[in-house]
Amino acid sequence: MQDAAPTPRSRLRLRVSPAAETHIRAGHPWVYESSLRDQNREGDAGELAVIYDRRDRFLAIGLFDPDSPLRVRVLHHGAPATLNDDWWAARLDAALLRRAPLFGPDTDGYRAVNGESDGWPGLVVDRYADTLVVKLYTAAWFPHLERVLDLLESRFPGSGVVLRLSRNIQVRAAAAGLHDGQVLAGAVPDGPVVFHETGLAFEADVLRGQKTGFFLDQRDNRRRVERYARGRRVLNAFSFSGGFSLYAARGGAAGVVSLDLSAHALRSAQRNYALNPKLAAPHETVQADVFEWLGATDREFDLVILDPPSLARREAERTGAVRAYGKLASDGIRRLARGGILVSASCSAHVSAEEFWAAVREAADRSGRPWKELHTSQHAPDHHASFAEAQYLKAIFIQLDGR
Repeated sequence: MQDAAPTPRSRLRLRVSPAAETHIRAGHPWVYESSLRDQNREGDAGELAVIYDRRDRFLAIGLFDPDSPLRVRVLHHGAPATLNDDWWAARLDAALLRRAPLFGPDTDGYRAVNGESDGWPGLVVDRYADTLVVKLYTAAWFPHLERVLDLLESRFPGSGVVLRLSRNIQVRAAAAGLHDGQVLAGAVPDGPVVFHETGLAFEADVLRGQKTGFFLDQRDNRRRVERYARGRRVLNAFSFSGGFSLYAARGGAAGVVSLDLSAHALRSAQRNYALNPKLAAPHETVQADVFEWLGATDREFDLVILDPPSLARREAERTGAVRAYGKLASDGIRRLARGGILVSASCSAHVSAEEFWAAVREAADRSGRPWKELHTSQHAPDHHASFAEAQYLKAIFIQLDGR
């Protein structure tokens, strides 16, 4: 006698608070555990959960994660839709089409999929020449990795694919046979991958480096620095692997100093400089704590770039971070010669652009020197942010006269 076939489970059905309904209809991609009002059964990580409104009408469908306070990441809202192979392919093609007009043949490093803002909540894809890096921020993507790999292979044939994982899901990844830095497809060198950005060569440590191996999000600000750099003595503080330094050098800087606490980062900056033999500006590296070094040095520069790591990793740190950004700007301004330019950037999501820009402007006022604002910026087009929580990057360029 044969065993009866297992009974298929019913669709995972959720209802949420009235406020969450409003947010979902407005396009917000997150549903928190605290917003759930009804659930027909337990759900598994990565299961598609359908959200219904108070009148039992379809509201949205998304990826369910029972172990995260961010319980559902919305994939689609509005009219009902079938999330079949064609749907997924169209979603990826839409993200790639947004990038098509952005980059010429001199750029093969960029963000191809930017998570929620491209309709792929909790998943990022960065391209570095023939290597793709898939970074996951939720275990809900683990059951869908094969589909993602198939889609990427059909659009980037022959590319190697590396998996990077946010720290909070690495234990769960191990249980699924996955680990950070894992090569999922193709061939990936054990060392850095070399890619190009507007004709400049850079290395990216895709297996072990910060983020996905490089800070692609500052490309547009690097290009702005290049336009201001001619004939200037440039300090690139928190230089990491020297992105701003190389652009300043190509822009005709009289000399460039890369300043960072990490010897590893400075060695990478030196290697990146060596990858571009046409750069003529002298390049000096200084290993030091930026805050301490700026307060102690008497060196003078014509262009100072301040691009620190996040100073507010949680909301409770926001006020202190705003003060720190102001102090950092003040210290940078003191190192500026007459007519010098300060470029100050922040990647702290908990500090708004308005708060950050105000802190830098106040530092300029406190200096007692005449100044003018040249530019403010936020996200680059391949890192566009479609909702408030996704907004983290901001920068301000100001020029100061007098001493």
